[in-house]
Amino acid sequence: MSANQVGLSLLLLGLVLLVGKAIRMRVRWVQSLFLPSAIIAGFLALLAGPEVLGAAAAALGHDGFAEGGLFGADTLAVWKTLPGMLISVVFATLFLGQKLPGPRTVVDLAGPQLSVGVAFAAGQYVVGLLLAVAVLGPLLDLPPMAGALIEIGFEGGHGTAAGMIPVFEEVGWSEGADLAIAVATVGLVGGIVIGVAVINWAIRTGRTEVVRDVYEQSIEEQRGLFGKDEQYTAGTLTSRPASIEPLSLHMSFVALAIIIGQLMLSGLQWLEQALWADTVELLAYVPLFPLAMLGGIVLQLGLNAAGWGHLIDPGLMLRIQGFALDVLIVAALATISLEAIASNMWAFLLLCAGGIVLNVVLLLWLVPRTIPSFWLERGIGDFGQSMGVTATGLVLMRIVDPEAKSPCFEAFGYKQLVFEPFFGGGLITAIAVPLVFQFGPWPLLGVMGVLFLGSLAVSLLYWGRKTTDEAAIEVAEVTPDHVGPGDGAG
Repeated sequence: MSANQVGLSLLLLGLVLLVGKAIRMRVRWVQSLFLPSAIIAGFLALLAGPEVLGAAAAALGHDGFAEGGLFGADTLAVWKTLPGMLISVVFATLFLGQKLPGPRTVVDLAGPQLSVGVAFAAGQYVVGLLLAVAVLGPLLDLPPMAGALIEIGFEGGHGTAAGMIPVFEEVGWSEGADLAIAVATVGLVGGIVIGVAVINWAIRTGRTEVVRDVYEQSIEEQRGLFGKDEQYTAGTLTSRPASIEPLSLHMSFVALAIIIGQLMLSGLQWLEQALWADTVELLAYVPLFPLAMLGGIVLQLGLNAAGWGHLIDPGLMLRIQGFALDVLIVAALATISLEAIASNMWAFLLLCAGGIVLNVVLLLWLVPRTIPSFWLERGIGDFGQSMGVTATGLVLMRIVDPEAKSPCFEAFGYKQLVFEPFFGGGLITAIAVPLVFQFGPWPLLGVMGVLFLGSLAVSLLYWGRKTTDEAAIEVAEVTPDHVGPGDGAG
């Protein structure tokens, strides 16, 4: 394949993404679902590819589109390689430029949030693995690795699902990657639809503490644009462009973080080969992206220690991350196999239903008992993340707290610092499929079951009581000043 073909493939991907943005600006029902332009573009590319257009043309006797659809087989071959590479960029940028708080700050503010988040993530493994051993394996002849698809698709999202493609291929179940991406799509759309419905219900029944009326978006917000009177900067220049373009500098830091992650992964794999590979081989199946995230943390800590931490601007890192994620999502959706989903439709539906029921129950039952104050404002973010991606949680939090009057954003951010290295694309997500492949479903089910029950216990018996007691103290301190016997006309 020539370099020109690679370049053309990237240009076509950008064009499809632009068409997706145009649809977001024009179609009202798409706006009401808060669908990102990348998701719209990915579906368009899927429809114009061999899975839909190619199959329809072949059925009509025209085989010209059967292999590559409207884009051609070479373009699709390039697109298939992008998710596995770009997911490392996404995860390498997670902590670059971020202030890493002390453990005490994280515990005090994000403790309840973290406990709830672990319940969401571990519960998805428990539900998925129970379905795998009780239904999917015996009745539908699926491997037990299917039990990890809920957490990979829902908690991890499209990026993680696409990043796990090489892992599924290594363990001999390539259909798992297609199912994971399909589950991620259901999770993203379902997270927005169910999340908005819960928010509207909570507002109308007086369960919110910030927004008291149904939140109406401006035309610009619905279209996903900023108004002419709104000014937002993409980031802050941390180097003079005469020496090096700031964006180039930040891309260099991302590259260094990924290289550090690759060295860490190679070192661990070498250690495994030298010590225990003859007995069990696990690290050989671990993808690069969780180690790229750790590489970003190591790099940020190193720059901070050297007094150069200010050279990384979080705003520019977010832009790099967002670009990589948009391209990744379009490429992953465009190359998904509908045949693999159709042949495993019942398993797909059962996994999605199990994940949705679990997440809704935890949001409406566990969160209010763990975080009595601002429970919806804070819990809706974790629900959105556990259904789709972090951005879904942020969108839902912005709807229910548009002016950030509650501590939901700060608590959610601190919780992510502890949560992300393990779940939703972290180390546990990366190692779950190889672990089930090597040892079967029961060890992981046992560990996740203990973690799930432990998070429930900590949520209800520690954080729930603690936050309730603190709220009672605050009420007792406020009551004499507002409704005490000295007030009124007496």
